[in-house]
Amino acid sequence: MQILILGSAAGGGFPQWNCHCENCSGLRNQTIRAQARTQSSIAVSSDGVRWVLVNASPDIRQQINQSPQLWPENQTRGSNLVAAILTDSQVDHTTGLLTLREGLPLDVYCTDVVHEDLTRTFPLFKILQHWHGGLTHHTIGTDHRQGFTIEQARGLTFYPVHLESNAPPYSPYRDDVVAGNNIGLKIVDNNSGKYLFYAPGIVDSSPLVESMLADAECVLIDGTLWLDDEMIKKGFGQKFGSQMGHMPVNGANGSVALLNRFAIKRKILIHINNTNPILNEDSSAHHFVINSGVEIATDGMEITI
Repeated sequence: MQILILGSAAGGGFPQWNCHCENCSGLRNQTIRAQARTQSSIAVSSDGVRWVLVNASPDIRQQINQSPQLWPENQTRGSNLVAAILTDSQVDHTTGLLTLREGLPLDVYCTDVVHEDLTRTFPLFKILQHWHGGLTHHTIGTDHRQGFTIEQARGLTFYPVHLESNAPPYSPYRDDVVAGNNIGLKIVDNNSGKYLFYAPGIVDSSPLVESMLADAECVLIDGTLWLDDEMIKKGFGQKFGSQMGHMPVNGANGSVALLNRFAIKRKILIHINNTNPILNEDSSAHHFVINSGVEIATDGMEITI
């Protein structure tokens, strides 16, 4: 299986357009050593030709344009993306579907709860009906034992994994978590049996999550904030990261500590907020993560398992 990280930042990207924090200003002014990042999204493939998009970032146009793997040969129009999977209904994981309107129809896999959000409150499915057939919904269940396959992406099986997180602010399910609001994905290479566990938004572990971590070949997990109160202390918000649906990177209950309980070959933080000090490659936070054997995702990173 090939994994392409299209975007590695949280909502707003890095630098965020209206943010002048130490990180964003430092990157613009070249006073810190850091790399720009677009908003979180990955693509996976079993053959390097047919790719499944996992979450449709608002930056999808830029991400496709800078990813030759997604450019088809001998076609006047199109891409190598054959379907999309949505792990939640967050704006930074779904708005890119609007950008893909010229390339519709497109098969989209998501839970019924996510489909409800994207049909009623943020009606992307209804809006996009007017472009070449729109989005074709395929329901993902919430039972981690029930995998699904995608006809055009043979060789991979996808298993939904319930995650404790939160629905987006516009959703009627905000602060009222129900099964299907937020899922991770166990993505299995059918030939080798090895798998990726992808969890870009998670607030707490669980026996189910830990069972996924135990045998994973590679894990891409929530790296949004360094500390739970980061947004409050920096003056950019009034909520803890845990209230927004994200576990911190640091601390006894953080993502690094969780990852290091398991013998995972590649452990990678993704969905990194612009305020997170790990983005500064000379910071003590960055060095802590790397010295702990955990990688920090960058746009364009390629992984093979």
